[in-house]
Amino acid sequence: MSPRLIHFPKIEDARGNLTFIESEEHVPFKVERVFWTYDVPGGQIRGGHAYRSNEEVIIALSGSFDVVIEMDGDRKVYSLNRSYYGLYVPALTWRHLENFSTNAVAFTMASEPYSKKDYVRDFNLLKKS
Repeated sequence: MSPRLIHFPKIEDARGNLTFIESEEHVPFKVERVFWTYDVPGGQIRGGHAYRSNEEVIIALSGSFDVVIEMDGDRKVYSLNRSYYGLYVPALTWRHLENFSTNAVAFTMASEPYSKKDYVRDFNLLKKS
């Protein structure tokens, strides 16, 4: 699979909108872990790695940021700024997050529990995979 945007259900209401996600219904895997990144100082970059087997969906719950994907010699930037869509990132995909707006919250759903051994932190090693 390739990285791609996933649009989630959006229920619009004059009192405020609602979006929901059901594991394996709206994301292509069973969610085993969730985490969020926030209070990122201006100019900082998060990520800068790939996973051997973990898949993710990244959502901008608040504010905005860019997810930069590098795969097979191509570089693509996904600007996330709405809470009703997210970016699916398959395993073996190099990524980093940058350009965080004030009060941005990056919410991530992962297909596996945390494992230090699953991380690939050397881009050149990933290219050899």
